[in-house]
Amino acid sequence: MTLAIETVDLIKKYNNFKALDELNLEVGKGMIYGFLGPNGAGKTTTIKILMGLLKADGGSAFLLGEDVESDGAKTRFNVGYMPELPSFPSHLSGPELLDIYGQLYGLSKSERKRKAEELLELVDLSQRKDGRIDTYSKGMQQRLGIAQSLIADPELLVLDEPTAGLDPEGRAEVRDIIRKIGDEGVTVFLSSHLLEEVQKICSHVTIINHGTSVMSGSMEEISKDFSGRSEVVVEVEKPKKGLISSLRELSGVVKVDREGRELTVVVEGEEDLRGEISRTIVREGGAILEMRTKKHSLEDVFLKVTREEKSDE
Repeated sequence: MTLAIETVDLIKKYNNFKALDELNLEVGKGMIYGFLGPNGAGKTTTIKILMGLLKADGGSAFLLGEDVESDGAKTRFNVGYMPELPSFPSHLSGPELLDIYGQLYGLSKSERKRKAEELLELVDLSQRKDGRIDTYSKGMQQRLGIAQSLIADPELLVLDEPTAGLDPEGRAEVRDIIRKIGDEGVTVFLSSHLLEEVQKICSHVTIINHGTSVMSGSMEEISKDFSGRSEVVVEVEKPKKGLISSLRELSGVVKVDREGRELTVVVEGEEDLRGEISRTIVREGGAILEMRTKKHSLEDVFLKVTREEKSDE
């Protein structure tokens, strides 16, 4: 796997406090990758080291295969970055702001004009191009922040809490933009403490807590590794008295819970027992109204690993 981001035993200390404690991270090219953790876990510290805004106290960090300390300045020309809650000069318009960033990257006047038009269209701000930034809503300013991070056509886009402080509609708009960017082949690395946001948009995730990685992999791998069990939820019309006992006797069934006419059958491993469960219900005189497999959410995983960390302290 070709890596867009890699950290090896990364350490950052503030006096006696370890903000990063031998953090190891691998982000493959072409992924939309979530960097998840509670507030204070070390997400922003990691990003600042990657972007050259902080110096690590130990370990190594690489962007697009280059060491961020020895080759960082050159490499970061291929990296777009939006910090958490970006702040821009309020007297400028969107095109004026993008023109300034384009000049910093050495783009010609015609290139800057073309890119500004393309990016304002991408983030749905074309209709507000003549308005000053101080007339933009918070969501508009977040979207403008994404636009400025794309001005130089980066291979890698780093977004620190891109949906922070936004309402549901604003978060959905930002998610749509990130998906479009990912579809163009750009690697997107986004940090967040909002589990639902990461689950909706990312294919892979690393969960960080107390400055170290506690779980990492694809969404499917993490869900599988976390549980080792699956749940089949069945809604049964007028379940008979002996039904639960019969379901519990099935090989592979760990337990059966009942709430009203809804039965939750917990199955060990990945074996698909829906057929046997269905036949047992019918044999016991029940009528199936609905059957579904319940997947563990990223929130389940997150709460489990962070609580385990607390219990070990």
